[in-house]
Amino acid sequence: MSLTLEVLSTWRNPRAAMRRQLAAGQREDRAIVYLMVACLLVFVSQWPGLARQAYHDPEIPLDARIGGALMAWMFLAPLIFYGLAAVSHLVSRAFGGQGTWYSARLALFWSLLAVSPVWLLHGLVAGFIGAGAALGLVATVLAVAFLAIWLLSLAEAEKIGT
Repeated sequence: MSLTLEVLSTWRNPRAAMRRQLAAGQREDRAIVYLMVACLLVFVSQWPGLARQAYHDPEIPLDARIGGALMAWMFLAPLIFYGLAAVSHLVSRAFGGQGTWYSARLALFWSLLAVSPVWLLHGLVAGFIGAGAALGLVATVLAVAFLAIWLLSLAEAEKIGT
């Protein structure tokens, strides 16, 4: 199944999508590609909002803002997500999880990639509309979707409730 179709199927049934990901075997290279592509898409999604901020406050130029976002999303965020995956594995172990470190990482990294289309929408709304009810609504949808997909994927990866 193509990556875009797999992302769409994740929105319909996250546990089944995670089962398919896990059935493909333990491939650390695939997991890190998911993470890096997700971080790249989130980084790109920040551009419209950063351009809007630079227009309204020219004291910090656009290239400096984009450089900061690049550092944050492409270098720091992957490290943070690796740590978050490890913590989620330890917490799930406390609740009877039987998965591996890899399965916990895959659940988080895949969930980040699965919600990346909403990140792109969030960036467009931030850039073209700005702060307000629309941005708040998209941010809420993004947060709820990410948490739901991640928790269901993690439950499948750790074999909780199956």
